[in-house]
Amino acid sequence: MRNVLLSSAIGASLLLIAGAAAAQNIRGTIATVDGDTLAIDERGGDKVSVVVPAAMPVTAIVPAKLTDIKPGSIIGSAAMPQPDGSFKALEVQIFPESLRSVRQGQFPYDLKPQSAMINAGVGDVVGTADRTVTMKLQDKEIKLLVPADAPIITYEPGDHAMLKPGAHVIVATTKDDQGATKVQRIAVGKDGLVPPM
Repeated sequence: MRNVLLSSAIGASLLLIAGAAAAQNIRGTIATVDGDTLAIDERGGDKVSVVVPAAMPVTAIVPAKLTDIKPGSIIGSAAMPQPDGSFKALEVQIFPESLRSVRQGQFPYDLKPQSAMINAGVGDVVGTADRTVTMKLQDKEIKLLVPADAPIITYEPGDHAMLKPGAHVIVATTKDDQGATKVQRIAVGKDGLVPPM
């Protein structure tokens, strides 16, 4: 059951709702909690309130290491395209076994202009000296350079008790026909971790 909750919490392509109209990722720090309503101070300085239903699963974001990436792993990375066709990771996510069915592909992402979200299997990890990971995506391979300062994280089931003032969150939202914001998924950094994606 916990694996089912984790899978539904993260969804098809992490927290980005790829292709959804008016989709937005809210990144910030919880300022106050009033029942199901979270007041969030966004990274850019704006303030926003969202309603997180009590039944909605919460995903915890926890630190991981480059050595946790093995051939056959499924990983995701918000990354920047490089002139030689490779990508430079802004961050790397290692999906647990319960999320091996995560939607694989390359999608536009909103972390930085021109950034992409790539979810794919790992063909190999070329040592730790050059920190290069070969991602196997359908009929092609993508070389991903993971800089030493790129955060690496993984996921585990969380709970609503983690949604408290000072916690760092990333919230996937859409707007309904009336323009109201609706939360689709929420993840929170464990023990003060700031979600890097």
